[in-house]
Amino acid sequence: MIKHTKLLAFTILLMLTMIVAACGGNDSSSENSSDKGDNSDGKLKLGQEELTIPYVSWPSAIASSNVVKVALENQGYDVNLKQVNSGAMYTGIADQSADSSVCIWLPNTDADYWAKYKEDIEMLGPNVEGTPLGLVVPKYMEDVNSIKDLAKNTHSVGDKTEWTITGIEPGSGQMEVTKNQVMKDYGLDKWTLQSSSSAAMATSLGEAIKNEEPIVVTLWSPHWSFSKWDLKYLDDPKNSYGDSDDINTIVRQGLKKDAPRAYEILDQFALTKDELESVMVKINNGMEPAKAAQEWVDKNEDTVNEWYKTIK
Repeated sequence: MIKHTKLLAFTILLMLTMIVAACGGNDSSSENSSDKGDNSDGKLKLGQEELTIPYVSWPSAIASSNVVKVALENQGYDVNLKQVNSGAMYTGIADQSADSSVCIWLPNTDADYWAKYKEDIEMLGPNVEGTPLGLVVPKYMEDVNSIKDLAKNTHSVGDKTEWTITGIEPGSGQMEVTKNQVMKDYGLDKWTLQSSSSAAMATSLGEAIKNEEPIVVTLWSPHWSFSKWDLKYLDDPKNSYGDSDDINTIVRQGLKKDAPRAYEILDQFALTKDELESVMVKINNGMEPAKAAQEWVDKNEDTVNEWYKTIK
């Protein structure tokens, strides 16, 4: 009898030990989860804390990417901005070497890239709505009001500009549409689309305006140049550029699971054209993009808090 009693006591003790060990293991697991950033603060967990956001060198993209970087870092993320060309921006999101981009112009400008990579990318939707682009001239070119005028050489515009349209980065969506659609639709056979960079285009535009010389450039809105100079879009009666684009946010597949809080912030991220342009103007006036973005975020708490509303 004594032998059976001792055996029973030993069995009970062993079971209690196993229960305590199991509970201790759960506590340890909880602590490890907290170290990775769980929702102990009542918010969605951080998950993956380092994020890579590629962007093109358009002023609007520089401004919006820096603003979203500040918004994400204020919530605990470490964000690496990476300036690339349009093709690399899409391939980075598609192959998951990058996490998100907030400078995707659709349905027109980036149509070819989107058609190629959309199956491997998640679209979150517009962050800036109604963003036109086209061929732009200074308003003092009073006799040139339509892309048709370029084909007709109205007021000798072709001769005076050496039959050159001053463009931006080769391979960018706007350059591809201009070359493959606009110039063909309007018969601009004599014209050359000169690739450069967004900054170089703006410099050339400024120099021409300073001397009141004719110039034709590829441009889009929002852009700080419309605040600085009197400019006009050339009419596009064939609608070769299409209706106005929206600027969209995309993320890599799996980001919602890997970085839930970042995903929700990116999903809610939105600016008006005036808000985005205000950041662009500061950058153009010499302020560092990171500082311009930080100042805007600090002064627009109500807007930024809207981006955080689904993480609480």
